Amino acid sequence: MSSVPVEGFAAAADAAPGGYVGKALPRVEDAALLTGRGSYADDIGVKPGTLHAAILRSPHGHAEIVAIDSSAALALPGVRAVLTGADVAAWSTPFAVGVKQPMEHWSMAIERARYVGEPVAVVMAESCYIAEDALELIKVEYRQLQAVVDPEAALELSAPVLHAAVGTNLVNERHFSYGEPAAAFADAARTVSIKVHYPRNSCTPIECFAVVAEYLSGDEGYDVMSNFQGPFALQPVMARSLKVGGTRLRLRAPRDSGGSFGTKQAVSTYIVLLCLASRKAGAPVKWIEDRLEHLQASVASTNRVTTIEAAVTPEGEVTALRYHQIDDCGAYLRAPEPATFYRMHGMLTGAYKVQNLEVHNKVVLTNKTPSGLVRGFGGPQVYFALERLMQRIAVELGLDPLDVISRNMIGADAFPYRAPAGSLYDSGNYQLSLAMAVERGGLEELKARRDQARGEGRLYGIGYAAVVEPSISNMGYITTALTPAERAKAGPKNGANTSATVAVDALGSVSVMIDSVPQGQGHRTVVAQVVADVLGLEPSDVLVNAELDTQKDGWSIAAGNYSSRFAGAVAGTVHLTAIQVRAKLAHIAASILNVPPADIVFEGRKVFSRAYPGTKLPFHRVAGAAHWSPASLPEGMAPGIRETVFWTPVQLQAPDDNDVINSSAAYGFVFDICAVEVDKVTGQVRIDRYVTSHDAGRILNPALADGQIRGAFAQGLGAALMEHFDYGSDGSFKSGTFADYLVPTACEVPEPVIVHIETLSPFTPLGAKGLGEGNNMSTPVCIANAVADALGVADLRLPLTPSKIHALLGAGDPPPSKPRAAAPVKAPQGGHALSMSGSVELPATPEQVYAVLLDPDALVKVIPGCHALEKVGENHYRADVTIGIGLVKARYAAEIRLSDLDPPHGLALGGKGVSSLGAAEGAGRIQLQPAGSGTLLSYDYSAAVSGKVAAVGGRMLEGAAKIVLRQLFEQLGRQAGGGVAAPKRSLWQRILHALGVSK
Repeated sequence: MSSVPVEGFAAAADAAPGGYVGKALPRVEDAALLTGRGSYADDIGVKPGTLHAAILRSPHGHAEIVAIDSSAALALPGVRAVLTGADVAAWSTPFAVGVKQPMEHWSMAIERARYVGEPVAVVMAESCYIAEDALELIKVEYRQLQAVVDPEAALELSAPVLHAAVGTNLVNERHFSYGEPAAAFADAARTVSIKVHYPRNSCTPIECFAVVAEYLSGDEGYDVMSNFQGPFALQPVMARSLKVGGTRLRLRAPRDSGGSFGTKQAVSTYIVLLCLASRKAGAPVKWIEDRLEHLQASVASTNRVTTIEAAVTPEGEVTALRYHQIDDCGAYLRAPEPATFYRMHGMLTGAYKVQNLEVHNKVVLTNKTPSGLVRGFGGPQVYFALERLMQRIAVELGLDPLDVISRNMIGADAFPYRAPAGSLYDSGNYQLSLAMAVERGGLEELKARRDQARGEGRLYGIGYAAVVEPSISNMGYITTALTPAERAKAGPKNGANTSATVAVDALGSVSVMIDSVPQGQGHRTVVAQVVADVLGLEPSDVLVNAELDTQKDGWSIAAGNYSSRFAGAVAGTVHLTAIQVRAKLAHIAASILNVPPADIVFEGRKVFSRAYPGTKLPFHRVAGAAHWSPASLPEGMAPGIRETVFWTPVQLQAPDDNDVINSSAAYGFVFDICAVEVDKVTGQVRIDRYVTSHDAGRILNPALADGQIRGAFAQGLGAALMEHFDYGSDGSFKSGTFADYLVPTACEVPEPVIVHIETLSPFTPLGAKGLGEGNNMSTPVCIANAVADALGVADLRLPLTPSKIHALLGAGDPPPSKPRAAAPVKAPQGGHALSMSGSVELPATPEQVYAVLLDPDALVKVIPGCHALEKVGENHYRADVTIGIGLVKARYAAEIRLSDLDPPHGLALGGKGVSSLGAAEGAGRIQLQPAGSGTLLSYDYSAAVSGKVAAVGGRMLEGAAKIVLRQLFEQLGRQAGGGVAAPKRSLWQRILHALGVSK
């Protein structure tokens, strides 16, 4: 343990708030939002002549782009232009990369696509519908390449290399050592290690990405309105990519944003892309992302493989930690990556007083969507390893996990505490937080329930997690990815500037401008509370503007909404700004009342002397003097009441030559207890009780704080039990809908028991710390520890779905009810494989049905979406069909072959299809038997799909196939019986997939 001197605010005591901060006031944002009057990006009007954009995306995980033919799309009425890689290469440069590698990441694939969903062309048209239709007309010739999706496999010498100029998929590697870890491990009585895999998942905001971009005349650059959560350091990155100065990339954020949780930082790539689209079209361009695009190609957290080892005493005290970490950042290092590693680097020892630490980090590229900010940014991956290790230490040493945690915690008298890798923990009392969680969460009762359940043969477990939650990121932490020599050459980077402006107009109305870009957290409410306290007003007297305009507002490269910077930095800076405004108003009032400025009081919308409280001036009169009567102001005072303050924590220094880095300004604490019961039959995990204890310094609004905790808990629960981005071995993305990417709803999320303590931060103006991310760090591993306790297993991989639970219990799936007539089709390089079987009665004889199957003129009428069916050989057809499943739609060139003909009893059917969205193949058998005056048609079919079609997920594909396949054969029966074919159905898209005819 080590203590360091406090440098900052006087324990935040001088900043003690008044009557509104600390109260659970209702949100001022809600009136507009609940009545449908929000101002979201898609609600805001655009200029006349604004075009709509649609993006053509790669269906392949890894492929060379041989040729693009957009002539047919350009000929479609209403299409203005098509942007391709040649335009992007001419008008922009690759994005800056955070490590020293010759890697080129453009806003669009140029010559090679490296993940499913990577943009390859953009259509600009008079409506979004025309633009979407035009995508079908663009012909792209690909040469498919071998893909790699597993980070450990990507490190093998035989792995396909994503970037030839780099020569390897390992793009960054660093070793770190703090204290004397080698000696500690050599002297250890025992070592405990565990290997864990944290999966790839993301966030699912209600509102997806939105961009309205305009290329301005002359050399004015670009004007962009987007629901970006920046601008932070990505504004210069985008400006450089567009080859303009920072002032010529104007970013504007709307007042409202339908959630982000980190993901909307990744809209930066699309901002550049849509700027170039506007330049190509010669008009403003609007693009609204759909859900499939968002799940497929927006952003994901890094999936990490960690081997973590501890040197321990027989009593369970950890003397050293050793990390070996592999981060899978996807196809490109998109800024700010590899920040997922280094945001948490200074605090890899967590809440524990371990002084010896060894770290080996590897950053690897795979054929997946580039990773980036996701709520908890880096924390879930670290704590899943560290807290699983603490649980294993207890199990292997035969100790109580709670005792192991308590024995290793940093003591309350040690703060401020310097962790060995550099994080300066500002304040805390971890033991008290743990004790309150134990008491108010009823741990003894939960233990009794566990004993009873186990006595009855049921599976019940209790898990714990202790998490230090960072907030207010040091802008220099990312440079820890560089060596000290590389950092010295580039120059120091550090700090976390925050700005705020408070103005009072001629009528005494107060307005505040902040450099945060909220996505629903209630920032305007809290800012109004802070300013009202300082100026003696009501919160309703304060108007807060959360829109951001980089050409007009005060901001810095740290500005934006991320890393829980609002409570500590933004609200704190607002407080400092309001104090400056109050000081000016106090001088004006003092000159009117003829008293010293220090004697002036602001209270109840009045300004008066503490010594003579009988004479009270209305607030608006004092403020108005600076506007209406500037000649009467105290000598030397400038007219107007408007103050802007920039603040940065002095504790945020650049990493030193020993790679010591204080990566954040404030550090909260979370201690969780989770009790679960696992159903042996269904494999379901039921949370019996979840307790979460938080220390986030001063709580500014308890209702909003608890709302943030509940939201993070819901997200953490999703990560633990449901959410996972699934990729095939060819890079095919399989989780493009909510049918396969499962997220929790209110039905699955229990109400947590929330406990608060407040140890004020000495480093922030209000003593506040962040708390919006903690449970996304703590909940996944806490639930995992509870399940591990219930099952008595060591190796757990999230999400803990029923199928995984069954595997852990050794319970396999039952055998199929009947053997299939057709051998399953092998999925093309990891795509979705489907099998269907069933029967349907048709109102026609077997001979009539069989005749339709062999007659191309009749068969074309049976196949909805079929534009043409051409016979190219004996029982060999070529089809031109348009199909779609959900949001996926494309025109396919298909081949159909009939074989093993046994007229009129049956035949074998095979097919394959290719489109811009991917490929497919299928095979099966149809049998016909007389059934009264009709026919009983039995089918047994297997199909496999890859590319974008696979992204809709197995559940949607299989469910649609079962329903629609029956409809297909009913249509066949009607045609065979001489009836009129039923109208074409959009669901046919799924039929063709099921048959493998076109997919």
